[in-house]
Order: sequence, then structure tokens, then C-alpha cells
Amino acid sequence: MNRKIYLAGPEVFHPNAAALGRQKQALCREYGFEGLFPLDSEIAPRLTATKMAMAIYRANRRMIESADSLIANLTPFRGPSADPGTVFELGYAAGLGRMTLGYTNEAGTLLDKTRAADPAASRDAARHVWRDRLGLEIEDFGLSDNLMIACCLDAGGASLLINPCIEDRCLTDLAGFRACLDLVQRAFAA
Repeated sequence: MNRKIYLAGPEVFHPNAAALGRQKQALCREYGFEGLFPLDSEIAPRLTATKMAMAIYRANRRMIESADSLIANLTPFRGPSADPGTVFELGYAAGLGRMTLGYTNEAGTLLDKTRAADPAASRDAARHVWRDRLGLEIEDFGLSDNLMIACCLDAGGASLLINPCIEDRCLTDLAGFRACLDLVQRAFAA
């Protein structure tokens, strides 16, 4: 029986989401795994928006629960950090004791990305911290994303893989995904 990997990431919002999911699933098969893509869930038609949201939430949780591992695309999405739904799925899988891996297609620290997204960010010299336009401290541990994301992956045994690529391929470049598959394959072979 093939081990299952839940494929978390903001690709579900891409105009070619289904094709991207099939690409990732094909790569999983090359490595001897079954890829579980969130859009593959059967959701009853004609639900209200609220009921549809709950059905998707429950279906994705069931997929994560049935998986042996999770690979998350943690490339910044709609801001300087990862997609919040993907981050929830990562935390949920980690809480279940699943092997969790992640990659990002954007280099730089969270501070760098936040400063780029917020030109009004400034250095508070008295406190030795950076602050955003609202005066709130910007996390600065030299990590690629929020410490809870980066440390979750580190605690699971594999640091966030960084695969810098051009902006228009940030959700479609699969080099980081393939590197995660290599790590999962080695871990399950051991």
C-alpha cells in the first residue's frame, strides 16, 4: 500500500489548480506515494456558502488524518507570509504526529518580506526592533517565515526548503516540492 501525502498550499486558488494538483500527484506516484490534493474531495453540490466552507474544512481534515505525511507550499501568499489555510493544515498534521515538510519559492527573511510589503516600516532604535506602519513589532529571528511555521518544520526534522524562483512561477515551480519528496522517501525508507 502506498503511503499518502497531503499536498497543502495556495495552489488551490490558482486558475489552473486542478492541473497543478495532477502534476504534484504524478510526482508523488514517481516516488511511490499517493498524493492527496484538497480539490479532489467530493463536496455535495448546491450548498450555501457557509455549508460549503464547512464541508471543505471537514473533507480536508479527513484527508490530512488519512495521510502519513504533509508537504506544504509555504511561499508567501497575499502578503509576506504563507497562506493561513496552509499554515493551519501544517499545524494540524504536526499535531497528529504526521511527518511535515515545507518549501517556499521566495528567498529572504520574514523581516525582509514584511519591510518590502510595508514601506512605512521603520527601525525602533531605542528598542532594537523593526515596527510596521501601525507601530507593531515585526518578528525578526532571521527565519524565512513566522517562527511557529519554521520551528514546526525544524522540530519535525526538516527545515523549510528555500527554492528561489521568478515571481510569475512562485506557485507553479515544483523544484522545492520535489526536494521534499526526496526527503520523505528517504525518511520512510529508513
